[in-house]
Amino acid sequence: MSEKRGSVPRALKQRVKTAKKRTVSSQKWLARQLNDPYVARAKAEGYRSRAAYKLLEIHEKYGLLKRGQRVVDLGAAPGGWSQIAAREVGSTQGEGRVVGIDILPIEALPGVEFVQLDFLDPTAPDRLVAMLGGPADVVMSDMAANATGHKKTDHLRIMGLAEAAGEFARAVLAPGGVYLAKVLQGGTEGTLLTDLKRDFATVRHVKPAASRADSSELYVLATGFRGRVG
Repeated sequence: MSEKRGSVPRALKQRVKTAKKRTVSSQKWLARQLNDPYVARAKAEGYRSRAAYKLLEIHEKYGLLKRGQRVVDLGAAPGGWSQIAAREVGSTQGEGRVVGIDILPIEALPGVEFVQLDFLDPTAPDRLVAMLGGPADVVMSDMAANATGHKKTDHLRIMGLAEAAGEFARAVLAPGGVYLAKVLQGGTEGTLLTDLKRDFATVRHVKPAASRADSSELYVLATGFRGRVG
């Protein structure tokens, strides 16, 4: 059973003490973290990141994760999405499998196998399918490229990641599989959207409540993979 999101408790707003070596942007980020109710809730409920609530909300609304499924979590660090996936597919009880991949090391989690590897590595698809014991049912990605501060550049970089993750998904998904990835508002026109509509039965955009209101962050959810051609 999925746990309900419930209401997010309000906390007293905290001020960030300035530091000589801290940039204005880092001060703003820290202030946002300190005053974010999802950050506080994640700590209280034992999730590794506030992002866990984004996946949980999408799962509850669309029935994304099912017992016994094989799941790939791209760019898995620090592991918040993998935590939700492991619980929902039952890998912590020996049902299903969850494999997380990231270029960063990740602390071990019950029911999850982590591999430190770039998902763009040519060996990655075959390696992950072998770890899963077969094709994936779900490929999910909450990856975001490091921000440069230049809006157009950042947009292109995150969309490039989404397109690359989509190609990875096509290589490892079983027919009927699901692809979920972070994009930006207005960013899934053109090649990415065209390819997803060709290869999946249904494609929709989702913005969970846990995504910050001032963020252009959005998720593309493609279901019903039609299978590889050729």
